[in-house]
Amino acid sequence: MKITILCAGKFKEAYWEAAAAEYQKRLTRYCSLQVIAVADEATPEHASEKEEQKIREKEGERMLAWLDKNAQGPGSRVIALAIKGKRMDSIGFASYMEAAQNEGCMQLIFVIGGSLGLSDAVLRRADLRLSFSDFTFPHQLMRVILLEQVYRAYRIICRQPYHK
Repeated sequence: MKITILCAGKFKEAYWEAAAAEYQKRLTRYCSLQVIAVADEATPEHASEKEEQKIREKEGERMLAWLDKNAQGPGSRVIALAIKGKRMDSIGFASYMEAAQNEGCMQLIFVIGGSLGLSDAVLRRADLRLSFSDFTFPHQLMRVILLEQVYRAYRIICRQPYHK
């Protein structure tokens, strides 16, 4: 299966990039992985809600443009990471991924918003909204957490040990 992470912005700190690279390396034995980073928008320090909404919409337009070209048909599923999404534990997440593959899904596309989250249009486009927690995480850290959970899911699916 192909796993794609579609996100806003590139890593700004080397330590997030190094952590992500480690999980990307580990995942090469389980799946084809690509990370697509669309340009993020600068957020003024005291932005109004209206300004923040415009920023989410601009980033969302870039994400939707990529999805329109690359996520067509029943072979792709779009999963938006959202605080108000469905909750799963690691075993449930692994079961979801395995079931998707067994149902003919060729590509899971995980979408991570920028520092202000995802636009409503991107959330509507998603086949699933997935929540990792009620906590808000920096979007760069969320990319690392997602990679770790995808790696953990493959270890579970393949019945291979993983430290607890």
